[in-house]
Amino acid sequence: MFFGQYEHTIDTTGRLTIPSLFREDLSDGIYLMKGFDGNLMAMPKDLFDQISDRVRKMSITDTDSRFLRRFIYSNAGWFEFDSAGRILLPSFLKQAANLTSEVVVVGVGPNFELWSPETWIKQLAMMSDPEANAQRFNTLDLSTL
Repeated sequence: MFFGQYEHTIDTTGRLTIPSLFREDLSDGIYLMKGFDGNLMAMPKDLFDQISDRVRKMSITDTDSRFLRRFIYSNAGWFEFDSAGRILLPSFLKQAANLTSEVVVVGVGPNFELWSPETWIKQLAMMSDPEANAQRFNTLDLSTL
């Protein structure tokens, strides 16, 4: 499980260090893909495989299924860690999340995300509105045990 927020930099060659606590729960690399919120999603191989299995089972005759396949597979890749725990971010993924030199690495449970600081600040503002959160989360089953 991935928790917390970490600020990291992309070096001049395009490499990003993944937090050491995150690397403990990963093998030798991660799948990285364009996220749905102006971010990048990073996940272990088993989670990406589960998502991929579901997508492959969708009908190729359905327009939205084909769109989802293009969205996921054309914006994803497997990235191995170097000896310093870094991955090389390709330019198309950096552009997709508006990443330049600073990155906020955010744990979200079974995976983690990469955000530009500017976009993350906007996300934090949205998450800080108690009334909006009450409406947003009301339909979810978060009842206490």
